Amino acid sequence: MIKAAIFDMDGLLIDSEPMWHQAANEVMQKVNFKLTEELKLQTTGLSIKLFLDFCHQIQPWNTPSFEQLEKEILEKAHKLILNNATAMPGAIEILKTLKAEGLKLAVASASHMELIEGVLERLNITEYFDTWHSGELEEFTKPHPAVYLTTAKKLGVKPEECIAFEDSHAGLRSAHAAGMVTISVPAAEVFKDPKFDMAHYKISSLEKYILSEMSGVPQNILEN
Repeated sequence: MIKAAIFDMDGLLIDSEPMWHQAANEVMQKVNFKLTEELKLQTTGLSIKLFLDFCHQIQPWNTPSFEQLEKEILEKAHKLILNNATAMPGAIEILKTLKAEGLKLAVASASHMELIEGVLERLNITEYFDTWHSGELEEFTKPHPAVYLTTAKKLGVKPEECIAFEDSHAGLRSAHAAGMVTISVPAAEVFKDPKFDMAHYKISSLEKYILSEMSGVPQNILEN
């Protein structure tokens, strides 16, 4: 029986991916690295550390350091998001619906706790969540399952008793590896990419989520 729903944040609850990309693109100009549209799609959902490692393998640099670039990207992105981010279509409604169904709700994000809490406050949705957790507090973040496993533990439920909503492939891999029922909500440009087929269900928007009953796995959710 499903007892909890765990949500990714960036690109899933809030429309923040363009702001992460803007911040990364501006900072990466310091090392003459061009963040193409293809690279944006490949790195969506990764932590800044993993993003920088990915870029460095393509085009190595010596200075500035990873730490300095990470700091600058985080500062720029956090400012943009906390000043401008808006809820994704259907996000607020699904939180209200699932909370009314008696589910425990949580956020499991690769973002820092400061940003998670700032976003929940900005959208005025803190009250819906029982807890939230950052992959930055784990030894390994997404696509490793640690952030989801710890979040389930904080909720007091088993991983298999959780539905996990994710927009990125890295996040989907994380929730899938944790043993949760996975619901993938990919961006339109990658919706048909077969790598998202590993999800139990796939929908184009949180607005498409239909919960027919709470006796176990949601039934009428998969789009044709």
